[in-house]
Amino acid sequence: VQLVESGGGSVQTGGSLRLSCSASGNIYHHHYLGWVRQPPGKEREVVAAIFRAGGITYYADSVKGRFTISQDIAKNMVYLQMDSLKPEDTAMYYCALRTGGGSSSPLMSSLYDYWGQGTQVTVS
Repeated sequence: VQLVESGGGSVQTGGSLRLSCSASGNIYHHHYLGWVRQPPGKEREVVAAIFRAGGITYYADSVKGRFTISQDIAKNMVYLQMDSLKPEDTAMYYCALRTGGGSSSPLMSSLYDYWGQGTQVTVS
């Protein structure tokens, strides 16, 4: 499995960014793809996740209404549209794949098995 993120950068408060993740390898419809962020000195947080079969989405309360996760299965791409950005959204953002975990919440970062290299988002 290989996950490659792009689209990070610096933006002013209230601005928007769109992150992209190219996924390749053994990725199946019963897997979750998620966006996980880690601010400096803080723990990882799954901000959004999508179940590949059917595209059911999940969001952390901290981003609900501002971020939108989507996918293009044919292209093996996952996106994170981030609007109304705040300084507290500043973090390294990772694309991550969860292959198991049963019925556990898709917002648990410990259940993700594969990670991209990350892309930095800075909001000032």
